Amino acid sequence: MVIILYGGAFNPVHREHVALAKAAVKKFKPDKLIVIPTAVSPHKSGGLAASAGDRFRMCRLAFSGIACAEVSDFEISRGGVSYSYVTCEHFRDLYPGAELYFLMGGDMLASFSSWKEPERILACVTLAAGARESSKELKKSRSEVERMFSVKVERVRYTGEKVSSTCVRALACLGGSVGAYVLPQVGQYIKENKLYFDANLAGAGELEKKSRWAHSMRVAVMCAENAARARLTEHQAITMAALHDVAKNLPKDSPYLKDFVPPEGVPSPVMHQYSGAYVAQRYFGLEDKNLLNAIRYHTSGRAGMSDAEMLLYLCDMLESGRSFEGVEQLREVFSTCDLPRAMLAALEHQIAYLGDGAADIYPLTKQAYLYLKEFLT
Repeated sequence: MVIILYGGAFNPVHREHVALAKAAVKKFKPDKLIVIPTAVSPHKSGGLAASAGDRFRMCRLAFSGIACAEVSDFEISRGGVSYSYVTCEHFRDLYPGAELYFLMGGDMLASFSSWKEPERILACVTLAAGARESSKELKKSRSEVERMFSVKVERVRYTGEKVSSTCVRALACLGGSVGAYVLPQVGQYIKENKLYFDANLAGAGELEKKSRWAHSMRVAVMCAENAARARLTEHQAITMAALHDVAKNLPKDSPYLKDFVPPEGVPSPVMHQYSGAYVAQRYFGLEDKNLLNAIRYHTSGRAGMSDAEMLLYLCDMLESGRSFEGVEQLREVFSTCDLPRAMLAALEHQIAYLGDGAADIYPLTKQAYLYLKEFLT
């Protein structure tokens, strides 16, 4: 008997989870594909979370099109932190003599050596991995695991598209469409049960033009995917992103700005960062000073920015919808450097652009640049 074990948080299960499973089924032709949602994942925390029951039911919907698939509640029923070595030993004992494969994406394989009791996992199963996005990175991870543990890691011929559960959660939180990332039946389940949804934050979209709100949601996705870099929870990252342009499209006589006192000497393109912080606090109940300051300085920057402030500034500038000259180079810096160095690169680009006569340089922007330049050199 051939069995594939496929564990994960599946929070929520998305198209690439299913595509990887189908590729593994095609390769190994198993008698069973056992999908095992975690109770509590040891590798993931701080994100918006659907209940174990909701994740279990979404997995049943998502994998229903694979004839040999079944969804196990073993880890959910066991409770606590879900360790793969416990699961692998359980299914080895349940199916003695079966040929067991443990399926994972390349991102998880890259961290395998840090898992709890990896040798006990390998005593039960053969690892099988497919590249999530980079076949080059998968090859590197396979070689490292094979060298470190003297085992063979089976490659599943599959290279996925860029999809993350974090992206789905961020969009669902703000009431956005997740249809491009999850199967229809899963998307319907998320919508009907309002999983991850925050009605208060989604209300910010009512104050923005459609195109502006689409931008805000893209910023929210990028902030959520990088929240840990700024020591933020996923919800905090989504919150500051969802509200950062909340006043961008409000007219000066809007009732939302009735008691707002504009700072003196602020150019029009920058003003919405101040009015946005005002609206976020007064009408959306945001009291976190760190997040309010991220909104308050997301266009100009300032000297001594917090990690949250830098993250919002950078995600606002570099979200996937931006297409200005040099954006790809700045995205590369963002993905490979720490936030202060990425921020300095972004400010250098902005100063150069404004210095060409496109607009006057706002004092806070210049101060932010000079501060980081001195700080990092």
